[in-house]
Formats: sequence, structure tokens, C-alpha cells
Amino acid sequence: MSGTGKSTVIAELARRGYRTVDTDQDGWTDGNGGPWNEARMAELLATESTVIVSGTVENQGRFYGRFDHVVLLSAPADVLIARVRSRTNNPYGHSPEQQGEIRRYVVEVEPLLRRGATVEMDARMPVDRLADAISRLADG
Repeated sequence: MSGTGKSTVIAELARRGYRTVDTDQDGWTDGNGGPWNEARMAELLATESTVIVSGTVENQGRFYGRFDHVVLLSAPADVLIARVRSRTNNPYGHSPEQQGEIRRYVVEVEPLLRRGATVEMDARMPVDRLADAISRLADG
């Protein structure tokens, strides 16, 4: 979900030395919220023994069986909207229409993500604590 801090947490995990992929970057999707490039994701998961992948796209569920853990970062809609309104590295969420989408996604999409998740974490936790928890999962 937009505003949960996925990019911030994945950057912290990369800083700690983990192999990470933020699928919002580097051509993993068409750049317009489209699906993951399935061939590229399949190759990544076949060649990396430990990789932390971040992103929310329509076809991610096709890969859930290939992940040891699927983490859902969640927070109340008001928190998500406050975060996206104040960020400077991504314009999504600045308009009232996009904020309405976020509210709708919390109601309609987040429950679907929750069903596929193996772990849910409160995205209001400090980044270092979220990274610690995900590190423990990655380290087995």
C-alpha cells in the first residue's frame, strides 16, 4: 500500500547488506502500476537464495509460493495519506483523487493482501524496528 514505508524499509535493509529489489524501480513493471515482469521475477527468484522484494502489483500472488515470507506493512488510511502528502520523491498521493484511491485501497485491496501475507507488521513502527523484524525473517 502506498505510504507504508516499503521503499524506506527496503533501503534500510539494502544499507544493512541484504540483496533487495524495489519493484517500483528499475523496470520491474511498466512504470504505471502494472504487473511485475514475470520472466524477470522468476529468474531473480531462481538465482538468488536470499532476496528481499518490495512492491504491490496485481500479479504478485503468482509468486507467493516462491517466497519464504510475504510481509504486509499496514497502517490506518489517515497515516498513509499524511505520509504520501509529505513525501518529495514520489508525486502519487498528492491529489484529492489519489488520496481517495488510497482510502478505497485500504478497504478493498488491503484485505486481499492480508489473506496472502504470512506476516503483518504495523508500518507505524520506526524503520529500524521494521528492518530488524524483516532481517530476522530473512535470516531464518
